[in-house]
Amino acid sequence: MKRVAVLGSTGSIGLQTLDIVRLHPHRFSIVSLAAGTNIDLLECQVREFRPSIVSCATEAAAAELTWKLREYPDRVEVVHGTDGCRSVAVVPEADIVVAGLPGSTGLLPTFAAVEAGKDVALATKEVLVMAGELFMDLVRSKGVALLPVDSEQSAIFQCLQGQAHNPVRRIILTASGGPFRAMSKAEMDRVTRSQALDHPRWKMGPKVTVDSATLMNKGLEVIEAQWLFNVPASRIEVVIHPQSICHSMVEFEDGSILAQLGATDMRVPISYALACPDRVSSGTEPLDFAQLGSLTFEAPDFERFPLLKAAYDAINEGGSAPVILNAADEAAVELFLADRISFQDISRIVLECLERIPRPMLSTLEEITGFHDDVAEHVRRTPRHHL
Repeated sequence: MKRVAVLGSTGSIGLQTLDIVRLHPHRFSIVSLAAGTNIDLLECQVREFRPSIVSCATEAAAAELTWKLREYPDRVEVVHGTDGCRSVAVVPEADIVVAGLPGSTGLLPTFAAVEAGKDVALATKEVLVMAGELFMDLVRSKGVALLPVDSEQSAIFQCLQGQAHNPVRRIILTASGGPFRAMSKAEMDRVTRSQALDHPRWKMGPKVTVDSATLMNKGLEVIEAQWLFNVPASRIEVVIHPQSICHSMVEFEDGSILAQLGATDMRVPISYALACPDRVSSGTEPLDFAQLGSLTFEAPDFERFPLLKAAYDAINEGGSAPVILNAADEAAVELFLADRISFQDISRIVLECLERIPRPMLSTLEEITGFHDDVAEHVRRTPRHHL
């Protein structure tokens, strides 16, 4: 029995993780959960999975959950905030922590999980974008397993199994292209919030869905892949694959290319991360290749989607540039989802922050998080015409 802690249990990754646990009750059990403020759903999860500790985003949310569970027969500790999330991540009973919190909120709890010696199923790519060197050094020093959950990183991870002694020539990350793949720049000027959240292939949380529409999500994955697989960005290529069936590929020195294909369903990589090296049912239906007809690939358009190039530039520059990239995007997407800026403003804000904000030397986790918060707050507070 593998005991699982879930960070972000009411989000997209968390919900699908719990689906896998339901399918395999004799293989996996839930020992702790961390969520935001969706207390009704979290209450249902507590009653179904019976964790020993649960964390909410705020003190008020924790108080509400405590009240809802006032007649709950089992003892469950209800905590809140960053410290509460850390407590969920380091609970002694956990064998593996699913890091599914969105954006930078997952950074500190994921570090805490590794520090506590837990294996990590990583869906929060910002951990590696913001603090890749520190995180990978910690993973190596603690000797824990780091299992990627993003469909693309999981695909690469699977393609590399048994290939430790074979040089990698190139990693090929596939991208759906998002909902605006075929739109002109003029058409993208009129994009609405609901359009940006209507992804043609994947069901994801709002932040990741908007990042997919700008191709920033793919840029963040380039940075993530460099740290995960120790391959420089110059050998990581992005191709647009609208069908989202081929999740990524690895080309070896002899010219052979291994690809991982599967349904457009996050339960596939989640199930592999939880059961690795075994494979267990993910609950997905078999692919019908005859019905699919064809799989197509095309080059990304860096002019219409400049954030993809910005991510390459940031990782090539190194230092604090990826922190600026991530913080500016996180804050800009937040403003867009609140209908305070346009879709095209997201790219403009990120690019202007990368151009104008000085790069400090960041050597500790505290310095990284502090600088990230400062950049994000700068974006939130600065009028658009002054950025």
